[in-house]
Amino acid sequence: MRHWGKALLGALVTVLLLWWVLRDESLSDILESIAQADLRLLGASIFVATFGFFIRALRWKILLTPINADTRLRSRFAGVAIGFMANNLLPARVGEFARAYALSRLEPIKASAAFGSLVVERFMDGVVLLLFLIGPLYTSGFPSAEVFSEGLGANLLRVAVVALLVVMAVLCLMAIAPDWVVRIIPRCLHLFGEDIQTASVKILKSFVASVAIIRDVRLLLLGFAWTLVFWTWHALSFWLGMRAFGIDTGFISAMFTAAVVGFAVALPSAPGFFGTFHAGSDFSIGTVYGVDSSDSLAFAFGYHFGGWLPITMIGLYYTWALGLSIGDARSLNSDKSENEDSMEGR
Repeated sequence: MRHWGKALLGALVTVLLLWWVLRDESLSDILESIAQADLRLLGASIFVATFGFFIRALRWKILLTPINADTRLRSRFAGVAIGFMANNLLPARVGEFARAYALSRLEPIKASAAFGSLVVERFMDGVVLLLFLIGPLYTSGFPSAEVFSEGLGANLLRVAVVALLVVMAVLCLMAIAPDWVVRIIPRCLHLFGEDIQTASVKILKSFVASVAIIRDVRLLLLGFAWTLVFWTWHALSFWLGMRAFGIDTGFISAMFTAAVVGFAVALPSAPGFFGTFHAGSDFSIGTVYGVDSSDSLAFAFGYHFGGWLPITMIGLYYTWALGLSIGDARSLNSDKSENEDSMEGR
């Protein structure tokens, strides 16, 4: 699917989901709930959420160890900020490519290798989010244990589990038999010509090297430990934000909501995860936990925009400071190219 096709699909999903969550709601009631929010708690939740990107940068060092164990924290944080800024402003999810590209401009790492580490990161995120999704079902305070036993909830859970199993199988294959993968994939591309085959070998070698963490038990456990720390921290920001809007359903509900939203924003959407974030949040807080829709949607819109703004501004600053442009991220997503001329960071 071409770049414009992805953008159009994302915009359509956003419009449909926003219509869905707002179809029976009073906009004035939602705005009134937002106006009555506790700004101190909301500010604290936004601070915690923004600091979470720093934790992401700390975790990234573990995931990059197989290809470069000495990356600098500033480079990693700049890459994280630029990546999320790109996701917030540009269509078609260019953020992951922009993040890998930015790191390749700051450290002697190929963009394809950096991108491979992000695939591992997303797999770890998925495993921990699945834990956060299923764990609360077995707590005494969970209000609707059948939510994932039938209907849409059950189907979504099956899709999440199958997707994680597929990704795990591919990553394990690359880690266990890297030489076989490097040989077989280019052969599948023989119809596209020798140039494409040669380029695919270069990219695959860098990509496969980055998933070697799967073979290192110590690094793998460290990666999962950091992932658990990050998502627990992120759930704290949800809990504070929910409290700011008068939603006091407990920390476990914040963990559950963070997991639902985490899977929801994986769907195609317009830039900034508009629609997917709000639908996931309203499903968890409103449908499952029975909070009034005006309050659950007030949280969704207030917390989402509050968290959207800081990282976008930080990402724009690093884009300017590093002499990059938003167009670099867009072109990187279009042709999946990589920066081979890595330079030392500032």
